[in-house]
Amino acid sequence: MTRVYIRNGGKEVKLFTSALKAFQCNNRIVMAQRKHLDDFLRVRIIGRLECGRTQLEVSEELGIAQSVISRLWQRFQDGGNVSRCYSTCRPRGTTPNEDRYLAVTAKRNRRSTASDLSRQLSLATGTTVSRQTVYRRLGHIGLYARRPVRCVPLTATHCRLRLAWSREHALWTPRDVFRRVQV
Repeated sequence: MTRVYIRNGGKEVKLFTSALKAFQCNNRIVMAQRKHLDDFLRVRIIGRLECGRTQLEVSEELGIAQSVISRLWQRFQDGGNVSRCYSTCRPRGTTPNEDRYLAVTAKRNRRSTASDLSRQLSLATGTTVSRQTVYRRLGHIGLYARRPVRCVPLTATHCRLRLAWSREHALWTPRDVFRRVQV
């Protein structure tokens, strides 16, 4: 048995090997409860687990409780994400992939409405979202109005009336235009 001296307050305390391990384990667990893991350490943990090390090996190596490593590994396997969730609001209705699908579909068919896009997303992925959610997701990437911007859709009557007006006013000069303006 080896003896180790540690400072506890102002006095030195003798610990045997088994007591030292218990002391280290207890301090490790307390430290893990008090501090959050930073992103760099989370990535290191996941990397070591992906290399084939056990959770116990990683926890002993880094001085972190095995329960913390287990929860981190489970979160990584469930969602592929290891960052902390700071939000307490309800979960998003769409995933980032579904948001990209909405953006691509909206850009391909500029005349589609938010309701049409919601229907297409439901058919493609099985995720049902409201028209307002689609409108909000497209607003985040800068596609605000779901109506064509470049041209006004004209009916046959509109076309006929506009053609008649342009033929009637084809020979007008600027003087004719301003003649009607009263000062």
